[in-house]
Amino acid sequence: MRRDRVRVAELLAEDFVEIGASGRIWTRNEILDLLATEEFQPPVIEEFVCRQIADNVLLATYRTVRTDAETGQRSIALRSSLWSKKSDGWCLRFHQGTIVP
Repeated sequence: MRRDRVRVAELLAEDFVEIGASGRIWTRNEILDLLATEEFQPPVIEEFVCRQIADNVLLATYRTVRTDAETGQRSIALRSSLWSKKSDGWCLRFHQGTIVP
């Protein structure tokens, strides 16, 4: 689904912003462009929790673990996503990743 620009665009709010684990700030259009061409290796997702923080607003938090196939080195990031409910479903408003040293 990550490469399906139409489906991803339906999930991202018009004002979507991401603060990547690198510290870079990404706009909605930049994310749509990136996902269309990226080489994606799914991480292991741990400690996923979804909390309702207000009417029609959810906060998802989790940890991702990636292991480099060549070196075996693990990289861990803490992630959070803010979702809001629209009349036609849920949309992602904000996402942040923070590297765990």
